[in-house]
Amino acid sequence: MNLKGVLEGLLFVVGDEGITLERICEILNISKEEAKNLLLELKTMYENDERGIRISYLGNCFKLTTKQEHKEYYEKLLKNEENNLLSPSALEVLAIVAYNQPITRAEIDELRGVSSVHMIRKLVAKGLLKEAGKSTMPGRPNLYGTTSDFLDYFGLATIHDLPDIDSAKNNVEEEQELFTSIYKEDHS
Repeated sequence: MNLKGVLEGLLFVVGDEGITLERICEILNISKEEAKNLLLELKTMYENDERGIRISYLGNCFKLTTKQEHKEYYEKLLKNEENNLLSPSALEVLAIVAYNQPITRAEIDELRGVSSVHMIRKLVAKGLLKEAGKSTMPGRPNLYGTTSDFLDYFGLATIHDLPDIDSAKNNVEEEQELFTSIYKEDHS
């Protein structure tokens, strides 16, 4: 088996969270020296000018990151007018963070029932979400919160201007009751 390819896949799958050297050794069932050699081989491969990613060591973890020298192109992508519209999944993630901040990616994933890593990355890049510290949970995952750009985007003065969830829920229930009461069949 090509362990270098497996390691590359692991780095891709873990995304922003990264992976420790110890965890790499455990998953691949190899020594620290072998893991370091595989990481070095991948790092050397990515240093080629034809590659757009690199391996970074941040926060005691190894991560795939984009190259700094390509930053202007990534910014153009994110500032493209077509990308300024928020998808339903982006709105869902923003709502979860806004009402539960600070919150970890794992907690967002749990509430949504799907992985949110790429959506969080996009929303952080757009300036609507930010890292708001580290959780005290094992592994000290990032906590996310909304930004002042989030408030501007939705026309809010403060986060406290968000609609109350309970009143919104009551409005939906009233609409459902109205619908069912109007359209009840008469079985007499």
